[in-house]
Amino acid sequence: MIHKPKLGIQGPVVAWQDPWDGDASDRIMRTGTGSIVPSQDNKPAPKAFLSMLRGLEADFYVHHMLPGGQGYSELITDIAEADMDICLGNEYGNINGPWVEGTNRYDVSDEDMLEAARSGRCIGQLYDEPEHLQINAGQYRKDGWFPHWGSTDGLDLQQSREAVERSVEERVRHVQNLLERSGYARNSMPLLSEHVFPTSYHTYARAGMDICPKIMKESFQSLQLSTALGAAKQYGRSMWICADLWGPDTGAWFTRFPGFPGHSPEEFASALRMGYLMGPSHLFVENVDVLMKHTSGGFVTTEFGDVWQEFVRRFIPEHPLHWHHSQAEADIAVIHSDDSNYGQNKRLFGNRTMDPADVTLSESVFAIWHLLSRGAIPAHGSCMHIPGYSFPRHELKRNVPLDRFPLEGGYTDGERQPVHPLFYPVHNVVAYDHHVTAEQLGKPKLTLVGGSSLSAETLKAVIKRAENGGVVVIGEWLIPDDGPADWKKSGPMGFGRWIVTGDFLDSRVKEEVEPYLGEENCWMQRFGTKEIRMTPNGSGGFALDFEIHSLHR
Repeated sequence: MIHKPKLGIQGPVVAWQDPWDGDASDRIMRTGTGSIVPSQDNKPAPKAFLSMLRGLEADFYVHHMLPGGQGYSELITDIAEADMDICLGNEYGNINGPWVEGTNRYDVSDEDMLEAARSGRCIGQLYDEPEHLQINAGQYRKDGWFPHWGSTDGLDLQQSREAVERSVEERVRHVQNLLERSGYARNSMPLLSEHVFPTSYHTYARAGMDICPKIMKESFQSLQLSTALGAAKQYGRSMWICADLWGPDTGAWFTRFPGFPGHSPEEFASALRMGYLMGPSHLFVENVDVLMKHTSGGFVTTEFGDVWQEFVRRFIPEHPLHWHHSQAEADIAVIHSDDSNYGQNKRLFGNRTMDPADVTLSESVFAIWHLLSRGAIPAHGSCMHIPGYSFPRHELKRNVPLDRFPLEGGYTDGERQPVHPLFYPVHNVVAYDHHVTAEQLGKPKLTLVGGSSLSAETLKAVIKRAENGGVVVIGEWLIPDDGPADWKKSGPMGFGRWIVTGDFLDSRVKEEVEPYLGEENCWMQRFGTKEIRMTPNGSGGFALDFEIHSLHR
C-alpha cells in the first residue's frame, strides 16, 4: 500500500487581503506580532486565489476564521466548487477575540461548523498553538490571566494537567455531539492541536484531539517529531504536520516581515522532505504569502514557491511512501509525564502557583534529550525559547522600517549568523507519557523514564521491559517508597538491566546508554520495515540528506 499525505496551504497574513472579506482582514491582527500589518499586495479575486492553490497542487486550504467578517458562505461554496477541502482555524479569534468566557480561546460557532459540514469539504478545525496559549495566557489577551482551556491556579501539577484534559474533552465532545445530532459522522471534523512547543501533545491526544507539530519555527526537529509521533501512536490519533515558515533567522531570501520567512529556501526544501517522510496524514505550509506574490499580472512564485513546486511535482512522485506515522517503532523510548514545561520553568499548564518541586522534577526530560542527542539539544529546554538564544530577526526588526517591506533580496547587513538548524541526531526515539502500557511501549532496547510522575501501570510496563531484556534508566523519585527493594537499586533485572538515577547526565548513566545512541552524525526514525536516515548536508545542519533503507524481517 502507498500512503500519500494530503497537502495543504494556509492563507495569507501580510501579503494581501482575504479574498472573500478584504475589509475585515485589514481591520484585525492576522499575526501574533501585536500590531495590524497593512497588506503589501493587491487583493486577488476568490477564483484566482483558488486557481493558484490548485496550481500548487494543494488538496486543502487552511482558513483562519475572521471573527465578525463577511463572505464566509461564499468561501465555503467556492471551496466546494473548486473541488478542494478546507480546514477552519481559530488563530485570528485567539488574537483579536471574541473569546470563550474565562479563556483566551476562540471557538468556531456551531452555525459556522454546520455550514462547513453541509458542504462535505471541511476536514477539521485547527486550534492554533493551544499549548502556548495555555502556558502563556497573556500572549494576546491583556485584560487578565485567562488560559486557553481555563484557569489552573491553586492546583498541583497533576490536577492542572487533568483540568486541561477535561476541558479539551468537553470541547471535543461538544463538536462530535453537534455533528452527530445534525446527521453527520461523529468524527468527520476532528479538532487538531497545532503545537509550536513540544509539550502537551499527549494530554491533548488523550483528550481526543488529533495533533499537528510545527516544524522549522524555533523547534529542535527530532525532539518535536519524536514526541508527536509517540503521542499519535499511543492514543491512536492522526498526525498532521505544519511546515511553519515563521522563524528566527534572516538571509538573502524574499522577506515579507521580520521572521517571515525566518528560514532559508534550502532549509524549507529539507523540512518539507523531512515532514513528508514522517508519514503524516496531512502536511501543510504556513503561509501562502511566502510562496507567492500577487502582481498586476497575476500570481508569481517566489524562491520558496519554487521549492514547494519541486517538492510536489518531483520529490513526492519519486518517493512514494510505503509507511505511515502510526508504524513508528522505537529502539529508544522516552517516557515522561506530560508536564508542559519547555524550559521557562514556570506557569506549567498555565498555573502561576505551582510547587517549585514539581517544576524541578519536570526539568528531568531536558537532560534525557541532551543525553540522547549527544549534547546537541541543550540540557535546559526543549525549544529555542529558552536562555541562550538570540534571534537574528530581532536585528532586522530594529534596523528596517516596516514600510520598506517586502524585501526582495532579504536582509544580509547584520552580523548575526543563522541559529536554526534542522539536524539534531537521535537514534530512533519515540516519546510516550506516563500512562503508556506495555503493549503500546513495544520492545525498545533502551527506555528512559523521567518527568514528575509515573502511573502504576507504566511502572509495571517498564519493569517488564527490563525483565524481558531491555535496559531501563529511571528517575529515583518515580519509584514508590513501598515498592520492593530491588526497584530502588541499579543492577540486573531479569534478562535486562535496571538503572536508578538522580541525574540522567551522571557518568554511569552515560556509560550505560552509549551503546544505544547510534551513529554520531545521523538522525534515524523507523516505520515498520523502513528506516529514514537523515544526515547534515553541509556545515551547520541547516539542510539534510535522506536515505531510505528497507529492513528484512
